[in-house]
Amino acid sequence: MHPVVMVDTREQKNHVTDYLNAHSIPNVRSKVYVADYTLLHDQSICIDRKQNLSEVCNNVCQQHERFKAELLRAQSAGIKLIFVVEHGGTITSLDRVMDWVNPRLKTSPYAVSGEKLHKIMVTLAEKYGVEWRFCQKRNTGKVICQILGIETKEGESD
Repeated sequence: MHPVVMVDTREQKNHVTDYLNAHSIPNVRSKVYVADYTLLHDQSICIDRKQNLSEVCNNVCQQHERFKAELLRAQSAGIKLIFVVEHGGTITSLDRVMDWVNPRLKTSPYAVSGEKLHKIMVTLAEKYGVEWRFCQKRNTGKVICQILGIETKEGESD
C-alpha cells in the first residue's frame, strides 16, 4: 500500500497526477503549507514543481519577496524544500544552469543570464537549505515519488 500524496489545490491536474493515478498511488487535493507535493502522513519534505528555468527566474527575480517568504516559512517549520525543475535538454544539474541562455536576453537588457541565475540558486540553496533537482517533464512524477520514498514497480508505464 502506497502512502497518500498531497497535491496542492493551486496545482492544476497535470502529468504528475496522471502518473500517480496510473501507478495507483493515492493522492488528495489539499492546501499544502509550502510547495506543490508532500506526503499526507509526513510533511517534512515538500516538493515545488517548476516548468522551466524561465519560471524559476521569474520567481527568484520578479517575485523575490513572495518567494523568499515561502523559503522562510519552510525553513522555520523544519521542512526540507526541494524544487523539481522540468527544464529538460542539457540542464540536468544545478551546475548546468550556467549554460542556460535566457530567451529574454534578446529583448531585455535587464534579463538574467544563466550564470547570474545559477549564482542566485546556489545562494538560495546555501541560505535556506533548499535543493534543486532537474528532470525531463515526462519523468517528473517518477522523480517526485523517488524523493518522497514511494517505490513504483519497474516496467510499469511511466
